Amino acid sequence: MAEITTGKRSTRVDMTPMVDLGFLLITFFMLTTTMSKPKVLNLIMPADGEGIPVGESKALTLLIQNNNVISWYDGQGDDPEHPPVIHHSSFSPANGIGDVIRAKQKKVAAAFGDADDLVILIKATKESSYRNMVDALDEMKINRVARYAMVDITPQEVNMLGEKHP
Repeated sequence: MAEITTGKRSTRVDMTPMVDLGFLLITFFMLTTTMSKPKVLNLIMPADGEGIPVGESKALTLLIQNNNVISWYDGQGDDPEHPPVIHHSSFSPANGIGDVIRAKQKKVAAAFGDADDLVILIKATKESSYRNMVDALDEMKINRVARYAMVDITPQEVNMLGEKHP
């Protein structure tokens, strides 16, 4: 361990036990610590089979585009004779898509007695970013939307966005 020589007056300290103790402490803390858990969003996937029809007055369709632009319209837009009126919004906290969702929830609750009857269809364009898709899913969680679905965008909706986008 330690050696002291009186004739030459040299002192030698053996650091081996200190290094062993250091490695034991490092090993202990590495094995007992908790690693950061990945943050994921749980998605509930629908069961296979026939879809459930949703009334036009209970539906809200979100069209996610690039540059934090999100377009929306009431209903599903299935009627070609009466195309939907597309509005544009953003993900901002004030006057953003969250306000639109809350207003639609109030309208559905007033008409049907429960805001959970609202169904939101989320459709992303090819130009949309992954971040904007996650922002849209975050809005579902923030506003406590009970039923929403990610659906493919139709060619008619792509054409409507091309014509009506500012």
